[in-house]
Amino acid sequence: MFTKGDKNKARKKRHLRIRRRLVGTAVRPRLNVFRSSKHIYAQLIDDATGTTLASASSLDKELGLKNGGNIEAATAVGTLIAKRAQEKGYANVLFDRGGYLYHGRIKALADAAREAGLDF
Repeated sequence: MFTKGDKNKARKKRHLRIRRRLVGTAVRPRLNVFRSSKHIYAQLIDDATGTTLASASSLDKELGLKNGGNIEAATAVGTLIAKRAQEKGYANVLFDRGGYLYHGRIKALADAAREAGLDF
């Protein structure tokens, strides 16, 4: 089986393969997701300038989560990132799953962002 370093190395390789095709712009930013064992993070990124346009994570105080590493937290972060994106005028984004499989927390975050009004 993989050790922790090997699993992350393989994920980073998958992420680079995905990133070859996805380039976020000011018109259509990239929604990047990072997942750790305890928390989940989402950012809207403009790759042309290399800036973060909006972000949300399970550590945000306004969510008031006890556990940041579950599907409930991912759903809350997806809703929050969609709200913050729309406040800044972004409705259409590219979803970057960060090399993770599209299931569980990643899928919950994506579905919540779609339900809250983001289009991808």
